[in-house]
Amino acid sequence: MSSSPIPAVIAVVVHEGRALLVRRANPPDAGLWGFPGGKIEFGETVKDAAIRELREETGVHAAAQDVLTALDVLVRDAGGDIRQHYILIAVQCRWIGGEPIAGDDALEARWFPIADLKPNTPAMSADVDVIARRAHELRT
Repeated sequence: MSSSPIPAVIAVVVHEGRALLVRRANPPDAGLWGFPGGKIEFGETVKDAAIRELREETGVHAAAQDVLTALDVLVRDAGGDIRQHYILIAVQCRWIGGEPIAGDDALEARWFPIADLKPNTPAMSADVDVIARRAHELRT
């Protein structure tokens, strides 16, 4: 257990009205659909981390653009105490090429029509639908 927040990124790729999501294999949010992402490595920029995680989890190539938002993810134990605190930095990425293939810690990877994303349908990490819509609006 860390007493300091853990910085991490999520790569938000929106292309042709669809958002690229992965079904997470590991906690937090194991089994849920969310954006590809993970911890930032020492000496790595936020944008470089987003592109690396995207490539590792999906094989998709993209160019990192702007930071969209940041989210706090608090992981609690059975007693309600905070076990881990992640700060997720959402980076908008412009799709360059490739079709998603699940890799690294992703169980599945695929495109979802943004119009079909609704809270908990499919079972998603927090705010996936909101962030996907924001990214889509910024691209149009």
